[in-house]
Amino acid sequence: MTTAERKIPAPAVNPEVKPYFDAAAGGKLLVKFCTACGQYHHYPRAICPHCFSERTEWREAKGTGTVYTCSVLKRGVPVPYCIAYVTLEEGVSMLTNIVDCDPEAVHIGQKVKVVFKPTDGGPPVPMFTPA
Repeated sequence: MTTAERKIPAPAVNPEVKPYFDAAAGGKLLVKFCTACGQYHHYPRAICPHCFSERTEWREAKGTGTVYTCSVLKRGVPVPYCIAYVTLEEGVSMLTNIVDCDPEAVHIGQKVKVVFKPTDGGPPVPMFTPA
């Protein structure tokens, strides 16, 4: 299945996450890092969810990870697709799609790498494909 067979809705972009989507448009995956407690977090937000510090900064992620869990959506969609939690090498997990492969072949523990897919009228979004 390819993402060209289905429309990916545009994400809501606000000033807090604009750098994330600007980087995605340039082919880079960013995650937030807290300089107070030394932990990464995702979904990006200004306040660290671990220690509640405002001392957070954007850092470029390696863009590789492992499928933590996944499911293939078939009912109520025009084209089946795989939704998954991917744990990045940086330690954070993100909800995403696994694309450019047979969705039925995706499995827990599979190594994946980031790709950026266009959306319907918005910035590209990070998704993952088998590494």
